[in-house]
Amino acid sequence: MSDDNLAVTIHILDKEFRIACPEEEHDALLASAHFLDNKMKEIRDSGVVGQDRIAIMAALNLTHELLSQKSGREKYVKSMGTRIQSLQEKIEVALTRNKQLEL
Repeated sequence: MSDDNLAVTIHILDKEFRIACPEEEHDALLASAHFLDNKMKEIRDSGVVGQDRIAIMAALNLTHELLSQKSGREKYVKSMGTRIQSLQEKIEVALTRNKQLEL
């Protein structure tokens, strides 16, 4: 462990893990561990048995959520790009008409 890293103890499904992380990431690691612990407990409480299966289900669920959000952001960005292009075209038309009126 380098001098810049802290040893952080996290708890997931009632098991303790010590993780090395940069000091500035300490709070984010604890929040992530808490979030993961809650997700895994929800999956366990729904009837899934076995820590490996619970971990895989949690990983799949979180990955699905992440990819869905990424896809939504990409659609939003594309939509905004189209709207901006449309506005630019309208501005160009207005500027062209304004120049013609000035002549």
